[in-house]
Amino acid sequence: MSGLSDQEYFWEPVPGAWNIRRRGTSTAPVQGGSGDMVVEFAFPVPEPAPFTTIAWRLAHVIVGVLGMRNAAHFGRAATDYESFAYAATGREALDQLETEYAAWISGVQSLGEEGLHRPCGEEGFEQEPMSKLVLHIHRELIHHLAEVSLLRDLYQHSQARR
Repeated sequence: MSGLSDQEYFWEPVPGAWNIRRRGTSTAPVQGGSGDMVVEFAFPVPEPAPFTTIAWRLAHVIVGVLGMRNAAHFGRAATDYESFAYAATGREALDQLETEYAAWISGVQSLGEEGLHRPCGEEGFEQEPMSKLVLHIHRELIHHLAEVSLLRDLYQHSQARR
């Protein structure tokens, strides 16, 4: 992820993409965030769902995949899409990602064998062992960060043609 520019972070490859935007500039039905920046979404999610930018996908990973799980299982302060302070730059987003990822990995390592076998208790994983949630989160990270990598490739190739 190194070298992520702000232009790349906010790049919208198609019209109508959901993004992270300055408060007061979004037209999305729902806008979450506690700071100067908001994340765009809607309930229910339209069909088809809008395309999402690198900024939006990183926010999803930082908040929905890692931050909320770190809060639920490893002592992080409570967070959600409405209360999170979204990054205004690519560098800030990568710092947020690094912080949440480090907390997740440290938390998972602290579980030990016994902790991986205890019931998770999280919605959708109520009676499943923590190991099943860990595998799910790792698949989510691989999936969404691969999407970010592909978008970075597309951005680089589209800029090279200009």
